[in-house]
Amino acid sequence: MNKRFRFNGKYVSYDDAIFNLFNYTFMILLCVVMLYPFLNTIAISLNDANDSIKGGITLLPRKFTWYNYEHVLSEASLLYSFMISVLRTLIGTFTSVLCTAMVAYTISRQEFVLRKFVTIAFVLTMYFSGGLIPSYLLIRDLNMIGTFWVYIIPGVIGVFNLIVIRSFIEGISESLFESARIDGAGDFTTFFKIVLPLSLPVLATVSLFVAVYQWNSWFDVFLYNSSKPTLSTLQYELMKILQNSNASISSQTAAGAFAASGSGATSTVTPTSIRATMTIIASVPIILVYPFLQKYFVKGLTLGGVKG
Repeated sequence: MNKRFRFNGKYVSYDDAIFNLFNYTFMILLCVVMLYPFLNTIAISLNDANDSIKGGITLLPRKFTWYNYEHVLSEASLLYSFMISVLRTLIGTFTSVLCTAMVAYTISRQEFVLRKFVTIAFVLTMYFSGGLIPSYLLIRDLNMIGTFWVYIIPGVIGVFNLIVIRSFIEGISESLFESARIDGAGDFTTFFKIVLPLSLPVLATVSLFVAVYQWNSWFDVFLYNSSKPTLSTLQYELMKILQNSNASISSQTAAGAFAASGSGATSTVTPTSIRATMTIIASVPIILVYPFLQKYFVKGLTLGGVKG
C-alpha cells in the first residue's frame, strides 16, 4: 500500500512526492541551462570591457559599468533608426500576416481548381531561388532601391507561414463555411468574420515569427539602402558600431589596452562587450512583446469545431 502524508493541506503519496521532486529539480536545471547564456551576456554588457578580456564572467559583472551602453546609445542616428525599425516591424508584420492569411485561405478551399498548382509553385520557392544578383536586379527594376517599401514588399508572402496557416484553416469545420454561404456571405466576409477570429492562435504565432525577422533583419538595408541614412534600421546601425569597434581595437596595441585598464579609466570598448550590449538592446523589444502572444501558443486546435 502506497503511504501518504499530509503536505500543504493535501494528502500526497510518497511516489508522487518523489516524482514531483525529480520533475521540479529537472525543470529548474533546464531553466538554468536555458537562461545562463542570456544572463551571462547581460553580465558582460555591464562589465568593464578590458576586464571582460580576462574571462571568468558568469552571472554577475566583476567591474560594473554603464559605459558599454553609453557608448552604443551615444550614436546620434540610433534613435531615428530605432523608429524606422519599429515602423518596419509593425507595417511588415501586419502586411505579411494579412496577405499570407488571405492566400492561405484561398488555397485551402476545395472549390479553388488551381489550389494544387499554386501550392506547388509557392513550395518550389522554398527550395530554389534566383540568387542574390537576380534578386537585386529585380528590386532595381521595380524601382524599390532607396525606398522604405523594399523592407515590406519582397517578404509580403512567407511560404512556410503560408503552409502553417493553410493547415490550420483546413482544420476549421466545413459546416461553418457552408452556413456562411447559405446566409449569403462572400469570400471576403467569410474570411474576415469567420476565418480570422478562429485563426488568432496561429496568426499570433506567425506574427511573432515575422516580427522577429523584420526586427533582426539588416542585410537588406546593406544591399538596398546603405546610401540612405534616413532609412537605416537599428540592427544595421548596431552592425556598423560593431565594425567600427573592431577597426578601433585592431588599431590599438595590447599594451595600450591593458594600460588603460590598469589606470582605472573605463574608456575602452571591445568587440565582445559591444556585441553583448547590442544583443541586449536588440532583444529587449521582442522580450517585451512575447508575453502578450504566448497565451495564443497553447490554444486548443479545435476552435473550428461546431457544437451539435
